Amino acid sequence: MSADLLDATFAALADPTRRAILNRLAAGEATVTELAEPFAMSQPAVSKHLKVLERAGLVTRGRDAQRRPCRLDARPLREAVAWLADYRDYWAESYARLDEVLAELTAGSRDERPDRREPR
Repeated sequence: MSADLLDATFAALADPTRRAILNRLAAGEATVTELAEPFAMSQPAVSKHLKVLERAGLVTRGRDAQRRPCRLDARPLREAVAWLADYRDYWAESYARLDEVLAELTAGSRDERPDRREPR
């Protein structure tokens, strides 16, 4: 994935309205009118959000006579997840090392503790 497309994908996902539009499109295609229904915004405002999603490659628009349905294209999401997976691996390795250090510290502190029982 090119850096520009990755930037566009994350920029598109940064907005909660655009994420909600993607959630809706995951259920199936929809027109701008249908997408605008749950929001307190105009159709032109929704269209602006759709343009951002289109630039990121997350949405495509078709033509069906007078109808222009929007569809989700999840490929950029898959590529963004793949990019993030490298960091998930980094953090998993970091946590594994931390677990080892904590286990060593815990084992060492048990060995250094004096017997707390009083002699009778």
